[in-house]
Amino acid sequence: MNRREAISSVAFLLGGTIIGSQAFILSGCSSSIKDVQDLFSKENIQLMDEVAETIIPKTSTPGAKDAKVGEFMAIMVKDCYSEPDQKTFIDGLQKIEDISKKNYSKNFVDCSPEQRKTILEGLDKEQKEYQQTKKEEDPQHFFRMIKELVLFGYFTSEEGGNHNLTYVEVPGRFDGCIPYKKGDPVYLNP
Repeated sequence: MNRREAISSVAFLLGGTIIGSQAFILSGCSSSIKDVQDLFSKENIQLMDEVAETIIPKTSTPGAKDAKVGEFMAIMVKDCYSEPDQKTFIDGLQKIEDISKKNYSKNFVDCSPEQRKTILEGLDKEQKEYQQTKKEEDPQHFFRMIKELVLFGYFTSEEGGNHNLTYVEVPGRFDGCIPYKKGDPVYLNP
């Protein structure tokens, strides 16, 4: 094998690797979005956005809707939750709507911020009581799942991380004693 043949072979192998990986990545993205749309309607995602915004509202910093937490929650539930947990989560979204219609005769997204807060505070109280009596094998309460996803989605987003956390860039080193004054944002160390 001469130099020209070697370069040609290497280029062929690398080209196939690059093209193959791009095709794999692109096919993964499109199917995930379609799968999420099969599991959650636009109304479900809007409901999740409003629930998230009620938990982390927009103030001087971006809120959960700005971070698109509803979309994040849909992807996480679809890709990372088991079927029983997905069912619990989706049934929980319906329960939020049922409570809203029962108490206020309208959908959750049409309720005032005070009404939304009242609904979610009631669900939070319910999930805390459930956690106290829950056995190891029992499923999580749907509202606990929602709260965990809202916090995870928000604080790992660009909006949540950049505006609410102080980033200390220290690659390769851990400093356990960073000065902190009361009222400062918490630190984010990668």
